[in-house]
Amino acid sequence: MFKNLMVYRIAAEWQATVEQIEESLAKSVFVECGATQAQSLGWTSPRGIPHAPLVEDIGGHWLLKLMLEQRVLPGSVVRKRTDELAARIEQETGRKPGKKQTKDLKEQATLELLPQAFTKQSSIRVWIAPAQQLLMIDAGSASRAEEVVTLLVKALDGLNLHLVQTAESPAVCMAAWLMDGVPPEGFSIDRECELKSGDEMKSVVRYARHSLDIEEVRQHLQSGKAPTRLAMSWKDRVSFMLTDTLQIKKISFLDLAFEGRDTPEKDEAFDADAALATGELCKLIPELIDGLGGEHDFFAAGAALAALPAAESMSASASPASNASTATPLETAPWD
Repeated sequence: MFKNLMVYRIAAEWQATVEQIEESLAKSVFVECGATQAQSLGWTSPRGIPHAPLVEDIGGHWLLKLMLEQRVLPGSVVRKRTDELAARIEQETGRKPGKKQTKDLKEQATLELLPQAFTKQSSIRVWIAPAQQLLMIDAGSASRAEEVVTLLVKALDGLNLHLVQTAESPAVCMAAWLMDGVPPEGFSIDRECELKSGDEMKSVVRYARHSLDIEEVRQHLQSGKAPTRLAMSWKDRVSFMLTDTLQIKKISFLDLAFEGRDTPEKDEAFDADAALATGELCKLIPELIDGLGGEHDFFAAGAALAALPAAESMSASASPASNASTATPLETAPWD
């Protein structure tokens, strides 16, 4: 159900119902690319069933799905067709096309070739936990997640999100856990990590399927390398990779998480998978945040900043603690 999560805090003042979200997303439903359309983006059924709801409510957890379709048109193919068009003009006129004309020819070649190009689809799941005031995006990178945030904020009136940040740096905490071998209660350290130096060399050491409770790892930490990834497990129910940017990657549910659960029928598999994933992760995430020193409340900090006089506000906004993550426009590159 979920593989890689970025966790966002929803401002308390945002209140919405499933019906309201459904109505808002219906204005941007996914439609397949037209013949000369390079890409198409929109919301689709989380179940993957045509005409099914765009918002699925599974035990009070709301699931959405954003779909992207792109026409795969290699640059080499476009260049070849552009060269053919340019050669024809040179043969007819006796002169080579200039820079502007070549650009126009490239656009013409692209439009000619797009209807023949194959299409590629990718999607990103969104999970809203209204009771916990959390929103999770299943994206392989922070930039992709922020692109989805931009679309959500545009689609849902009044939605205000901020990437969850903890009081303690994940890198500092992971280093401490590796040094003393004592992770937060309920968590255990697995057999994979990545350590990176902060100097100009940017040296990287990776361990895979290897015990991390060894002197060599501690020596790397003492020499200045910091953990950027650390494999962990939670209560023998979920394994995952924690990153220094608080991404939860490579999520996998262990046997203990399935104990007492019946094997679902095919038609019920989506509900069963969603209930398992949301049920386990909505407990894991708060405990992980607590293990990292608790959450830094940016909404409270923002309210306090707004109450300051103008001069003090400008000074405070320049401090690192006030830096909020910002969403970037959707790129045209394929999604992870």
